[in-house]
Amino acid sequence: MERETERNNGPSLPRWKRMLDIACIAMALPAILPIILFIALAIRLCSRGPILFCQERIGYYGRPFVCLKFRTMKVQAETRSHEAYLAKLMTSPTPMTKLDLEGDPRIIPIGLFLRSTGLDELPQLLNVLRGEMSLVGPRPCIRYEYERFKPEHRERFHALPGISGLWQVSGKNTTTFQEMVDLDIAYVRNMSLYGDLQILFRTLPVLFDQTNQICQRKWNRPQTSPKTAGLL
Repeated sequence: MERETERNNGPSLPRWKRMLDIACIAMALPAILPIILFIALAIRLCSRGPILFCQERIGYYGRPFVCLKFRTMKVQAETRSHEAYLAKLMTSPTPMTKLDLEGDPRIIPIGLFLRSTGLDELPQLLNVLRGEMSLVGPRPCIRYEYERFKPEHRERFHALPGISGLWQVSGKNTTTFQEMVDLDIAYVRNMSLYGDLQILFRTLPVLFDQTNQICQRKWNRPQTSPKTAGLL
C-alpha cells in the first residue's frame, strides 16, 4: 500500500521548498496585489469573458491539477493549432518559439504584453499556496503534451511544476524541446535551496530581456497596408 501511494503521489518534498514559497509570496504580496487587481480590471474592460483561464495541467508525478492564469485569449479560441504546433516542436530540433510571437489572432489586446512579461501567470501563486506548484520547477504541461512524453522524459515530473525554472532562465524560446527536458531533469537531480534562490534572482532580468525583445520585434515588423494585404 505504501509503495502504491508513493507511485501515485510521489515522495515527500523537501521542507525548505515549501517554506521558501510561502516566505516569498508573503513578502511580495503587498506589491503584487495592486498589479493583480489592475490586470483583472484591464481584461474585463478589453475583452468579454472570464478574467481567469482555468486549464488542467499535469504536475508532480503525473498528478493532474487545475492551473490558473489570466485569460489572454478570446473566449472559445480554438486550440488545435496550438496542439499541432506543440507536436511539431516535440519531434524536431526547432527552437520552442511561442506561437503568439508569430502573430496569433486569438490573443486579446493586452494578451501579448501579459504573456511576454509573465504577468499572466500571477494567479498561479494560488496554485503555489495550494501546494500544486512551486515558485521554481519545470513548466506544467497540458495532458496531450504529457501523453507524448517518452518514458525517459518522465523524470521531469519528479519535482513540483514551477512558475519559473531552470529552463525558463536558460534560453527558453531559443531552446529545443529536448534541451528543455534535459534542463528540467538537471533541475530535478540537483534541486537545492541555493539553486532555487539563484533561479528566482535570475527570473526578473530574463523577463525584462524577453519583453524588450518582443517589443523590438513588434515595432520592427513591417506593416501591411490595406492596398497590399490581398497580394501577400
